[in-house]
Amino acid sequence: MIKVPKEFKTYFWDIDFDKLEASKHPKFVIKRVLDHGDTDAIRWLQRNFDDKDIINVVMTSRDISRISANFWADYYNLNKSNVVCLQKPYSPIRFGLYN
Repeated sequence: MIKVPKEFKTYFWDIDFDKLEASKHPKFVIKRVLDHGDTDAIRWLQRNFDDKDIINVVMTSRDISRISANFWADYYNLNKSNVVCLQKPYSPIRFGLYN
């Protein structure tokens, strides 16, 4: 069981932190720490999760900030055209008549 350190509670403001287990919700924890974590949090993340799991989250998550996604894509030498959250968003639905 991977328990998230108490010092990281600020990254999980919207949940009951005392019930959070990183081993049960790895993608959620990885996303939050990648997007909001400081150096100590990133070191903890890399000690507790495989690079392949972290890379998978970077590649497939739609809700990591563009800044974080760019950084982690560079850090792990990922092809940015394959990082989902760096892709152009869906086109807006057009209303009215267009030729």
